[in-house]
Amino acid sequence: MQMTEFRPVLLLLLGLLLIACRGGNKESSEISTVNQAVRESLIEANKQLNLGESEEIDLYLLQKGLKMKQTGTGLRYLIQSQGTGKQASAGMRASVRFTLSLLNGKTCYSSDSTGIEEFLIDQDEVESGLHEGIKLLREGDRAKFILPSHLAHGLMGDNDCIPARSPVVYDIELLKLK
Repeated sequence: MQMTEFRPVLLLLLGLLLIACRGGNKESSEISTVNQAVRESLIEANKQLNLGESEEIDLYLLQKGLKMKQTGTGLRYLIQSQGTGKQASAGMRASVRFTLSLLNGKTCYSSDSTGIEEFLIDQDEVESGLHEGIKLLREGDRAKFILPSHLAHGLMGDNDCIPARSPVVYDIELLKLK
């Protein structure tokens, strides 16, 4: 066969390829639209859950008569007594005494039973809200932190004492920084 005989077949294949690509784009566009709709509904559902959780924390504060400051991430904090030591910052090793409880008052963990906790600020695997909160403190400070679930143990809890989507309360004392 000569090249001219292949030309109609080649054009036919090229045409089919273009049609297939257009159909794929339409399908891809439809999938993208569905994915966007699902994403938006999940974002809205999460906003509603976070709003409900924030209201739960507000009720806790009202019941306890606490006035706490709030960071942009939703961490609530109250420095109850001020120390005179150095300011905590990323990369320092913090030694803390703490009690971790749920909003209903149930104590989950405490350094009274587990010992003094040590962690590298912004590096070790502790709650992101604890990293954020500890950087607000100086050596010797005693504080209360309320971590919304997204800064604590999240959607799953800790599979032990902290249920899924639970805000937690830290009563904490920053003992030492290295």
